[in-house]
Amino acid sequence: MTIQWYPGHIAKAEKALKEQLKLVDVVLEVRDARIPLSTHHPQIYQWLGSKTKLLVINRVDMIPPGVKQKWISWFQKQGEMPYFTNAQQGTGVRELTKAVQQAGVQMNQRRRDRGMLPRPVRAVVIGFPNVGKSALINRLLGKRVVESARRAGVTRQLRWVRISDELELLDAPGVIPSLLKNQENALKVAICDDIGDASYDNYVVAAGLVEFMKDLEYMAEFGLFPATSLQTRYQLDATSLTGEEYIYALANFRYQGDVEKTARQLLNDFRKGVLGAVALEFPPT
Repeated sequence: MTIQWYPGHIAKAEKALKEQLKLVDVVLEVRDARIPLSTHHPQIYQWLGSKTKLLVINRVDMIPPGVKQKWISWFQKQGEMPYFTNAQQGTGVRELTKAVQQAGVQMNQRRRDRGMLPRPVRAVVIGFPNVGKSALINRLLGKRVVESARRAGVTRQLRWVRISDELELLDAPGVIPSLLKNQENALKVAICDDIGDASYDNYVVAAGLVEFMKDLEYMAEFGLFPATSLQTRYQLDATSLTGEEYIYALANFRYQGDVEKTARQLLNDFRKGVLGAVALEFPPT
């Protein structure tokens, strides 16, 4: 199965976003904490040029604390300071707000140096679909002003939101590469629901999730993975089975042989955190 998804509203939004970036001072790039490398848009640096960028790693509640610390160290070695957030609960938003405000202070100082009047800092929140951009904007504002839901493709138009006298934010639809060349990364994006569900088959993606979790179980001894999470949840051991075999066995064991229902249930359990705090990516070594 090849996973590709680039609907018309994404293409239209990307074109409009590039135009609006001319007006923007600060860019908040939001990624999924479970897959922070796979949810990085490869063209973002080309789009931004010299603009200030803040890296936001959302859904920090869905990965073990030890994984978060490893990512902090790794990103700092790459010259970036990641801001880990849980936009649903507000974790980390205060620190991010201060960083945006500080960027605004520096921007207005440059304006004063050129004899120009200060103005509100203009920021944009961009990232893959469903990584929590709208929820983050609502947290920054302190109330619900943009629609937010746990599925891809909710935001379809660009919209400026006035946060305060010092800050204006542009809420943009999710942007995704027109061609997903790395299909292992595309599979992880599908598992995490950061792409439209029309792009994949639930059974194949759920089988891929089982394979990833089997491969990562050795991390449990380091506190970086939930111990035997599949067996704990479903009372069915995956050790001797392939991902596809496990889906069929689980369907027969718990869901009256309904493979599609089994796949959807397993994916939903992962996406809601029922299987525990599971990171699908770790910093490169």
